[in-house]
Amino acid sequence: MNQDRRDRLRDAAIAVLADAGGRGLTHRAVDAAAGVPTGTAKNYFPTRDALLRAVAERCLEQYRAVAASLAGAGPGPSDARELAALLAGLLRNVAGPGRARTLAYLELQTEATRRPWLAGLLDPIAASDFAAYGHLLRTAGLPAGPRNARALTLALHGALPHLLAGAPDSLAAAGLDDLDAFTRGLLAAADHPEEPTR
Repeated sequence: MNQDRRDRLRDAAIAVLADAGGRGLTHRAVDAAAGVPTGTAKNYFPTRDALLRAVAERCLEQYRAVAASLAGAGPGPSDARELAALLAGLLRNVAGPGRARTLAYLELQTEATRRPWLAGLLDPIAASDFAAYGHLLRTAGLPAGPRNARALTLALHGALPHLLAGAPDSLAAAGLDDLDAFTRGLLAAADHPEEPTR
């Protein structure tokens, strides 16, 4: 199979899922969005489940590429200031160039509530964020126990729907109208040792 065409179809499927939601994701819609002859997407992804799997895999590839580019080639953020800038960059990507990918990913999560196999595919993606943000906290010299990693990860995940909706009052209420201040605040809240569980 032609890998370039496969990637083009996967990118088109992300765009369709982001624009039209789960009900709008059809082989015909993906063909139209990719500008290829009718039936092409079905040749590459014969079933709707195969199409959903392809979107999930492409979203993961793109997310990892963005995270890697923001982290750079070095060892990672060396302090809270650098980590706050990295996290703000990730959130800006969600609201900007990564908007379609993030919308598609949230649509996939909704689909996963009815498709256990898709939940299984997405689970390692979401679960890896907890370890990744814990690692970033450690690299930046901040307390990085499980509770702090969970709090940071869930706060960032919880910000996504607000950023995508872009409603100004909600953004202001959540502090997301200033992403640099938002991420600095998250890290300030995380900058204390965790008490041992009883």
